[in-house]
Amino acid sequence: MTVLFWSTVATAFKIALQHLDIYQLIFYSVLSSVTVLVGCFFVRNGVLPGARELWRVFSSHWRITLIAGALNPLIYYLILFAAYDRLPAQVAQPINYTWAIVLTFMSMLILKQAMTRQDLLAAFVCYAGVVIIIGQGGWSITAIPDLPGVALALLSTLIWASYWIINLHDDRDPLAALCLNFIVSLAPAFLLCSLLSDPFAITPMGAASAVYIGLFEMGLAFLCWSQALKLAENTSRVSNLIFLSPFLSLIFINQVLDEPIFITTYVGLLVIVTGLVIQRLRFN
Repeated sequence: MTVLFWSTVATAFKIALQHLDIYQLIFYSVLSSVTVLVGCFFVRNGVLPGARELWRVFSSHWRITLIAGALNPLIYYLILFAAYDRLPAQVAQPINYTWAIVLTFMSMLILKQAMTRQDLLAAFVCYAGVVIIIGQGGWSITAIPDLPGVALALLSTLIWASYWIINLHDDRDPLAALCLNFIVSLAPAFLLCSLLSDPFAITPMGAASAVYIGLFEMGLAFLCWSQALKLAENTSRVSNLIFLSPFLSLIFINQVLDEPIFITTYVGLLVIVTGLVIQRLRFN
């Protein structure tokens, strides 16, 4: 289910951005996600006990809640939506998958973890795939039509990797943490939307697309993924299923958005996934 959810979101982003600006989209998608996440938390814990538990967790972990909530969803999705607003979905989406390589570099710099030759090879292969994809049908880096859009897509990988670095030191209950991260980001999202856009000037299609993103990119997808990892006898086999997502996504991008898929997109995506597989393998 998670792979299917994440396979549709690149298409959903582009559809939503036809009807909403990035500030409206971040506010309404976060609002939708808060609704479903808090609803799930209350179903698990009860309404009053759940509310007390959320307040207890926030009171004892307010610093990491504010930092994590600022990174995800607020800053991360603002940057990601801005990248999708400028780039074709088939370009923005594969670049976003290189966040695992960024995480490796950040772990080396911040956590002082050693980087192996295998990690360096994986990084080289992944970013070679990025160069191929951003050519958008050409085979030269000079063919890049929107450098700011590419820069935003790459920056989103840095923000996402930073979020996961912080998660290593987060001992909150995962569902409570996710609820609180989205709750604390809701007011800033509304303020940004009020100052830079109009939160009330939306169409039914815009509202529906934002709700879809809030449910199936942010809320339910995270819950399903975490539950899948808990239920799996072999988490590695389950986590490898995520590599299906970018390829399935191209089908939706082509059939729903009518984007002609460049041959360089297929080649570049295969190269990126090869790099990610190299990173995951452990050679003796």
